[in-house]
This record gives sequence, C-alpha cells and structure tokens, in this order.
Amino acid sequence: METSIIIETVVKAIVILALFSALAGFTTYIERKILAFMQRRLGPMNVGPYGLLQIAADGIKLFMKEDFIPQNAIRPIFMIAPIITAATAFIAMSAVPFLPEFELFGYTVRPIIADINVGVLFVMGVASVGLYGPLLGGMSSANKWSLLGGARTAIQLLSYEVVSGLALLAPLMLVGSLSLIDINNYQNGGFTSWLVWSQPLAFILFVIAGFAETNRTPFDLLEHEAEIIAGYATEYSGIRWGMFFIGEYANLFTICFLVSLIFLGGFNDLWFIPGGLAIILKVMFLIFFFLWTRASWPHIRPDQLMWLCWKILMPLAVLNILITGFVMMF
Repeated sequence: METSIIIETVVKAIVILALFSALAGFTTYIERKILAFMQRRLGPMNVGPYGLLQIAADGIKLFMKEDFIPQNAIRPIFMIAPIITAATAFIAMSAVPFLPEFELFGYTVRPIIADINVGVLFVMGVASVGLYGPLLGGMSSANKWSLLGGARTAIQLLSYEVVSGLALLAPLMLVGSLSLIDINNYQNGGFTSWLVWSQPLAFILFVIAGFAETNRTPFDLLEHEAEIIAGYATEYSGIRWGMFFIGEYANLFTICFLVSLIFLGGFNDLWFIPGGLAIILKVMFLIFFFLWTRASWPHIRPDQLMWLCWKILMPLAVLNILITGFVMMF
C-alpha cells in the first residue's frame, strides 16, 4: 500500500512539473499574441504556423546560449538563485488541488500531490521563500542594477505578502479551515455560495497583491527595463535566466488557482459545466486578465507601490477582518 502511494505521488509530481513547465512556455506565446492583438500588430508569426513553434525556438535558444558568470560575482549564490525561484514555485503547487477526483482505468485519481490540512499556509509560505531567488541573484551579481533589482524584490514581495496574508484571513475565518479542499467544498452550493460575494474586498486585495507577488505589470519593478535594465536578472543568460521566468509563470498559475479555489467556487460544478472544466475556464480567464492588465496599465513608481501597500491596502485588509469578525459574532 505504501509503495503504491509513493509511486502515485512521484508520478503526480513528474506530471505537474512537466505540464506546468510546458504551460509556462506556452503562456509566453499567448501573452505575446494577446499583447500584439491589443496593440494592433501580429506578434510571433514566422516560426511555424501562427508562430506556434516560437516556443520551441525560444527553448532551444535558452539551452544553447552561452552561460557566463561575471568575474566578481559570488559564484555559488549566483548559480543557485534561479534554482530557488523555480523550485519554490513548483513545490508550492504540491498542496494545490487542481481538479476534482476522477476515475482512470478503474483507479481513483486525486489531482493533488499532498492533501495537507494547512494547504493555504503551506502554499503561501513556500511561495514567499521564492523571493530569495531574485534577492540573492541581484546581490551576488556584482552589478549595481542587479543590486537595485534585488533590493526592490525584498521590499515589494515582503510588503505585499502582508496584504495577501491579511486578505485571506477573512474568508478563512468564514470557512474555519486552512485546507484548500475544505474551502472548495464550502462553496459547493452553486454560484451564489462563492466567497467572492461575501468577501469582495478580500478578493480585490488578494488579486492586487497577486500582481505584486508575481511581478506583473503595473508592479514589475524588479526588472523595470526603463530604470534598472533587467534588474536582478541583468547578468543572467541562457537556462539560468529562463529558470527565473519559468518560476514567475508557475507562480502566476498558482495565484490563479488560489483565486479560483478560494473565491470563485473552485472545481465545483457550475450550472451545466462540470467542475474540472469550470476551474480550467476560471484560471484561463484570470490569466487573460493578468495579460490584459499588462497591455492596459503603465508602470508605477516604487514610492507609489509602497504608498499603495501600507497606506491603502493594508488598512483595508485589517478593516475587512474586523468587519468579518463582528458579522460572525452578531
């Protein structure tokens, strides 16, 4: 019995690693096409039909490019920083239930690697460790632009983790559990039972914090090319550079699944749509929303980012917790 559980867990881990690594590459293609459409241009078109083979071309280029390390860089830290970013992004996925249970060749498959009763805490905690990748990469590169990018990493991600954590407290108070499956099951009463209706402010705050934690426009100050060239990744090339962005897109999927599971009904059936298809559609819409925002909003300044976090979003998150507590009491 234990052997079968170990084999099942290993197979799930390999499938998730391969699937989301491929989806990270495909999302870069989708992003370029959507941005091109919104800016009235074509985007990738020359490599393969509709530019679809551009993904393979980019992958081959990353593996074939020369991998150099600056002379004055701290080599061990410089080399391990991208691994931290990619590894923590995929480890965080291990407690996320991606789909409902389904039968495969007479065997019941549960699409979650580790069903732990503190799933939300585990995902948020492991994802927060990912900030050490850009931070250490920037600090070890012997480059002032990389150092600035690393400093922005620390201040941006640490600040907005406070907002995302506080935003989740109110819905967790209502559910009474830290398990993502319990949160999903809490919303099995249909469209009207979604937590977004009882916690709209928490939903907005968590989505805004998600933009900052995934380094998406308008909060992509870690690598703001107009100010700090490429920030923490300035001195990186080849597959090490690619690992930073595989981790970034993997985190994007994780945030979208968390929003779907916690606020938008998860993988419960939606009218005539089966639960598995429903959560895929929700995640696809949220990813499109993240890409749409990049095409629509300009960058903001670092001081504006901190002002928004500490003077607007955090007080609102605390106020939402207090209101939720009073409502539950009375």
